[in-house]
Amino acid sequence: MTRWDVWGSEHGLRLIPPKIPTCLLYATVVLAEFRAKLDKMRMTIATSSTDANLLETGRKLFAGPADFVWAAAARDSLPPLGGLEIAFAGRSNVGKSSLVNALTGRKTLARTSHTPGRTQQLNFFAIGAGPAFTLVDMPGYGYAAAGKEKVAAWTRMIRSYLKGRSTLGRVYVLIDARHGIKDIDAEVLDMLDVAAVSYQIVLTKADELTAAALASRLEETQAAIAKRPAAFPGIAPTSSRGGMGIPELRQAIADLVAERSNHG
Repeated sequence: MTRWDVWGSEHGLRLIPPKIPTCLLYATVVLAEFRAKLDKMRMTIATSSTDANLLETGRKLFAGPADFVWAAAARDSLPPLGGLEIAFAGRSNVGKSSLVNALTGRKTLARTSHTPGRTQQLNFFAIGAGPAFTLVDMPGYGYAAAGKEKVAAWTRMIRSYLKGRSTLGRVYVLIDARHGIKDIDAEVLDMLDVAAVSYQIVLTKADELTAAALASRLEETQAAIAKRPAAFPGIAPTSSRGGMGIPELRQAIADLVAERSNHG
């Protein structure tokens, strides 16, 4: 049915008196329109229900226990290899600790600070029953005031962790949506590509951009990682403050946990 069918039937009704075939045509058109709208409503409801069910798996995962279990300030103090690990990395003050707290629904699980570079160690948190996986909060990078020696030590530790951690399933690299991928971020992505560690980009503070600006940033970021061998496709826009994208990120992590569990 096209808009010309609708126009033709309505035009025919303007004839006085309208002919019976015209009335039947109009009734057929109206019924077809009604059925199309009804089908669309049913599809929307079904999709919303399906999405809600899928997101529920992620919610349940992070509604379980979330406990600090280990801290490593040097390469030789890393914990023994165990179950699946999922790490979070990003520039200092990108909002990494806030995102971890938003994901887990805890206000103080990861310590937040207004002082860039305060997190100077790898922090390990057991998430979910079992636990389901270990969340690794990596030290923020790119803060010049930390000092060259300290930055070099962090870099060595992170490189060692990335290369020698067979249980590391993915690294979520946090990028400030307002600024996009900086040179220091690209260096970290290079490091992950060389180490052949799967990673996905998470845009933080996405609520501070207009819809048009965010769409542009998403397109720009996707283009920047398109040819990177270890990059997981898809960008995750989030806001720890407003909750934007948090349920979807939880579900993405739950899917990864389930996938790894199924493959042993």
